[in-house]
Amino acid sequence: MAEHSSLIITIAGVSIFMYGMSLASDHLEKLAANRIRDIITTLAKQPIWGVFLGMVLTVILQSSGAVTSMLVGLGSARVVTLPQVMSVILGTAIGSTFTVQIISFNVAQYGLPLFAFSFLVYFLSRSRTLTHAMAVGMGFGLIFWGMELIAAGTNELRHIESFGSLLSSMSANPFYCLVLTAIITALLQSSAITIGFAMSLASAGLITLDETVYWVFGANVGTTATALVASIGGNFIGRQVAWAHCFYKLTSVLLFFPFAHFLSSYFQTANVGRDIANIHTAYNLLAAVLYYPFIKQGANLVAKLFPPNESEKEYSVRYIHKGDWESPSVVLAHAEREVMRMADVVQSMIEDSLKVFRRDDPDLVESIRLRDDRVDLLNREINLYLAQHLEEAPSPLQLAMIHLMSYSTDLEGAADVIDNMLLDLASKKHAMRVDFSVEGWRELEEIHMATVQVATLSLSCFQRQDNELARKVLFHKRNIRRLEKKFRESHISRLVKGRPETIVTSSIHMDVLGEYRRLAGLLSNHVYTLVKEGQDLNDVSSSDPTLGKSN
Repeated sequence: MAEHSSLIITIAGVSIFMYGMSLASDHLEKLAANRIRDIITTLAKQPIWGVFLGMVLTVILQSSGAVTSMLVGLGSARVVTLPQVMSVILGTAIGSTFTVQIISFNVAQYGLPLFAFSFLVYFLSRSRTLTHAMAVGMGFGLIFWGMELIAAGTNELRHIESFGSLLSSMSANPFYCLVLTAIITALLQSSAITIGFAMSLASAGLITLDETVYWVFGANVGTTATALVASIGGNFIGRQVAWAHCFYKLTSVLLFFPFAHFLSSYFQTANVGRDIANIHTAYNLLAAVLYYPFIKQGANLVAKLFPPNESEKEYSVRYIHKGDWESPSVVLAHAEREVMRMADVVQSMIEDSLKVFRRDDPDLVESIRLRDDRVDLLNREINLYLAQHLEEAPSPLQLAMIHLMSYSTDLEGAADVIDNMLLDLASKKHAMRVDFSVEGWRELEEIHMATVQVATLSLSCFQRQDNELARKVLFHKRNIRRLEKKFRESHISRLVKGRPETIVTSSIHMDVLGEYRRLAGLLSNHVYTLVKEGQDLNDVSSSDPTLGKSN
């Protein structure tokens, strides 16, 4: 067999092995009905179940790197915390030994028959579950066939001088061997491929069992690269999860590195493939047992090494503390200060709400959604805080507390209008690749400016509890209602004329007008208690030259 043929066969074997792993992994996940994330968040709360969960998920996904990447994603989304997933990380290391154990048996000869049978059933089946199961069978068939090709290729690689020199260098320097195999595993994103290749080399007599232990160590370190890459761009929790996995693998290797010869001697039998698989399993089991009692301490250490930066620190209340006893008047004052923070956030959302229609800006959309989350948090904490002290307050303060809770809820409702409605409308506009007419933009800008003005006046009115400001808020609210009616009529007039840009944006334009009117209504609800019954609002414009211009 020519030298280039042996290389091609080996590379083809690795490629088929990798594709088989991917195929089996994808369809095993689909057989799990995509409930994996829910299972993680439920079972990861108990460390012992977390270890078991990590094992099972790694078997399902056929990759410890894929599981830890998922954990990084869940951490970045704040679904799980670092202490919850530490035990899962230990379990992923144990679960990664499953595939290696399977390929250590003499199963390569069954690869093509398994693939052929699975493909035939897959092709003829109309059952969704059966097709996924047969796709898994096809994946394992490719894994076994890939191992057969790798074994055939490595038998010939012994005749390539440069490859022999590389193996000699790795044999002479175990640390060099560990680093190189870690890099290979990081590139291939699978420790099973690296260890499977080591099995083929050992079976061909190209490396000794002692040397394969360093391949096992390197493969385990290399699996950390997948999660580290996945953590790029995530938040501090995602980084903590990725580095916890990395530190666990690195320190485990450092701990067992001096005992490499002992491991190979203890597990050495006549079957080198089984020996390597058993070393891999024993190493990961022992590491998990040793580290399990120190999960909490490990989580604390990683949290200290990778703290959140200023922008990632958890947003929370500033003035209210539910555990402290305070007089009802002080409670009300603290809650009012917190509501002011909340109103400022809502106002900034209103000011930015029209910008998302101008351009498709994912960063701005994410910023608005983050602000909505903060408003939700403040509203919940304010209402719980006031409810805790409501019964002990005298009647006048009870009314003030209820009024404040109502205002807080209206602010939260206004934030939801922007998050749930306006952002979705902007997304729809960009997806359709359409734009408003020049007149349409002018109308939206005008009603947006009027809404911002209502928000500003409403906040000032809340601070000062002023009757005159309350009348101005209501005047502007009614003015927005008149603007909406006027702009709807103008839009319909353009529709009748058959303006193309008006036709394609009609529903979006109308909905945006309605949502700004809805925002003005929510922001104005709290001022009604300040306006005397029967007061005439028509004379407000005469006392303020800024009013009445948009009529």
